[in-house]
Amino acid sequence: MGWRVRLALLLCVALLWAAGLAAADEEGNQDESLESEALPAEDQVKDRSTGTQVVAGQIFLESGKSDSQPEDEENFQSQEEEKENSLEELNSLDMSDLLNKDLEDTEMQSPVLTAIGGTADGEPCHFPFLFMEKEYAECTADGREDGRLWCATTYDYKKDQKWGFCETEEQSNKRRQMQEAEDIYQTGMKILNESTKKAQKKEAYQYLLKAADMNHTKAMEKVSYALLFGDYLKQNIQSSKELFEKLTEEGSPKGQMALGFLYASGLGVNSSQAKALVYYTFGALGGNLIAHMILGYRYWAGIGVLQSCESALTHYRLVANHVASDISLTGGTVVQRIRLADEVENPGMASGMLEEDLIQYYQFVAEKGDVQAQVGLGQLHLHGGRGVEQNHQMYSEGSDVVPQNNETALQYFKKAADMGNPVGQSGLGMAYLYGRGVPVNYELALKYFQKAAEQGWVDGQLQLGSMYYNGIGVKRDYKQALKYFNLASQGGHILAFYNLAQMHATGTGVMRSCHTAVELFKNVCERGRWSERLMTAYNSYKDGDSNSAVVQYLLLAEQGYEVAQSNAAFILDQKEASIVGENETYPRALLHWNRAASQGYTVARIKLGDYHFYGFGTDVDYETAFIHYRLASEQQHSAQAMFNLGYMHEKGLGIKQDIHLAKRFYDMAAEASPDAQVPVFLALCKLGVIYAVQYIREMNLREVFSHIDMDQLLGPEWDLYLMTIITLLLGTIIAYRQRQHQAIPRPAGLRPAVPQQEPPPPEHQPPQ
Repeated sequence: MGWRVRLALLLCVALLWAAGLAAADEEGNQDESLESEALPAEDQVKDRSTGTQVVAGQIFLESGKSDSQPEDEENFQSQEEEKENSLEELNSLDMSDLLNKDLEDTEMQSPVLTAIGGTADGEPCHFPFLFMEKEYAECTADGREDGRLWCATTYDYKKDQKWGFCETEEQSNKRRQMQEAEDIYQTGMKILNESTKKAQKKEAYQYLLKAADMNHTKAMEKVSYALLFGDYLKQNIQSSKELFEKLTEEGSPKGQMALGFLYASGLGVNSSQAKALVYYTFGALGGNLIAHMILGYRYWAGIGVLQSCESALTHYRLVANHVASDISLTGGTVVQRIRLADEVENPGMASGMLEEDLIQYYQFVAEKGDVQAQVGLGQLHLHGGRGVEQNHQMYSEGSDVVPQNNETALQYFKKAADMGNPVGQSGLGMAYLYGRGVPVNYELALKYFQKAAEQGWVDGQLQLGSMYYNGIGVKRDYKQALKYFNLASQGGHILAFYNLAQMHATGTGVMRSCHTAVELFKNVCERGRWSERLMTAYNSYKDGDSNSAVVQYLLLAEQGYEVAQSNAAFILDQKEASIVGENETYPRALLHWNRAASQGYTVARIKLGDYHFYGFGTDVDYETAFIHYRLASEQQHSAQAMFNLGYMHEKGLGIKQDIHLAKRFYDMAAEASPDAQVPVFLALCKLGVIYAVQYIREMNLREVFSHIDMDQLLGPEWDLYLMTIITLLLGTIIAYRQRQHQAIPRPAGLRPAVPQQEPPPPEHQPPQ
């Protein structure tokens, strides 16, 4: 029986060792940012406990708890039985023999470091050993100028002079080279993170290039993405592909995800959705959040895989957990969704960038006491965006610039709350809820959150929903929690979307809805830090670098961003990206218009109709074009789609010709948009002429006149009426012509001469 127990113990040790390796691998794959700045480690996949609790307004729920509970109970019972049996076996053994045997096995399994060369070649290293009055528990390079690691084979090196190297010369050179690469990489990253000037960032990438040439993994990742996007390095798809392949061979999740993207988009390689799916899957298994997000979108939309809401929910929930954990109480990163097609169609519309004079106006209004202007400017400076530089000044949460200070924050919150400001009321509620500078008091926290929520402040609504959900200071009420989370979500708070998604995913307080949960989680995921790439791509496009912009939009499109899908399709539609072959431009644009239309973008749906109508990237198919126009008309009430449907009914393209339905759709287009009234008027005039000509063609005039009975129609004396009317018309014409003849002026030569008057005699002249 003893060998069974020992085998069980060894299996336990092996499992613990495997778990440790998994954790180490997971921690090693933490760098997830695609930006030139490094993101903190919180953006990476780590194992989190997801018990029901609220952390900074977030609900973490156990996923699938109700489904797997019976199996968990059975597993727990079986494990308990195995433990009891093991204890019985252990009691029947001689414990001293067992321990001695296990110690021997452990000694045999522990690795023994053998000295290489020196004065004790082949002898095992002795740890710890004493050198220069200092104990060393591992190999050291102290005392050597070449930096090669060595160890002593006895405790006292000075006494015995027994030593040897811990590594071969080749291993030593490789280790020193990697250390040099790490130093160069850290220097480059320091310059990159601390500088704001483009020239300094380019200098930083020169350091990263040098480290990448020395096979430094993280440097290779940074450089490969810079080459892919053209960030501070000249864009080179082929070179980035080679680096991604090298990273993939080394097991880099970022390299695997990027290689999957290249195969999905057909950049530098022949497009293969099957290979893309394989690389995305490996990247997700390695903990890459963007790979998880891409797989979530693919399972949600059924791209390259069978559509599966539950699989999409799994991937999106994992990413959303990390995005939500990185969100502060101020609402998170500002996501700027600028559509290039809308800018072209409406040049005067807001482009998403606040002009300088508009910012000054908001500052003026804020100084006059406008709360919304104050809060809006505060969030712009906190998160950056819309032309405003990021500037942290938050005492309640703290930052790299301002240290966290509860007393200072509480002082400002009290002043604001006394003036009835909802921001101050919500801040005081947080102070009392978490005991920041004051004793914990749930009643006061609830009171201040209610006051803030009544004024429509989203943070107050969010925290009030959290208190009702968890029963903190109030009786647990899921309906009230759902109400306040919905209110906060209408204000755009990410954590409100996250909490609603968790409730719909688990069926807490509502009917479980996988589809609703996925849409809400997707919304949360799209507010992650990688959304900053949207603005980077837009700036690249405005700077005239369409190749860089389209690659960035294509990667974001893979992640499921509708605005990125439509912008990528727009750039391809305009044939502004030279990295895509001319023959592939329209088919790829059609693909992304289709994906954007599936997410409800009206212009994309109309574009799909246009592509099938004119045969761009596909065969001419009037019936499919008609279907897309009809969808845009019925679902989005598009005036353009209604006008196109009217034209197709008028011409009988893809549908039976029907002038009456054509007029109906033209009228609907005029009602839907004032801009459509002029083209609709012209189309209706044309339609009227066509209708009249068609009516005359279809008529048989002789047959019509033969069936007309004038006596019955106009009476028995109709001929007298007709003669009277003709006489009156002739008289009117004659009178008109005579009046014209009288009004004609005579020639100047026929006028009578006017006699000239003689001057008066001299005596009658006035005196001079």
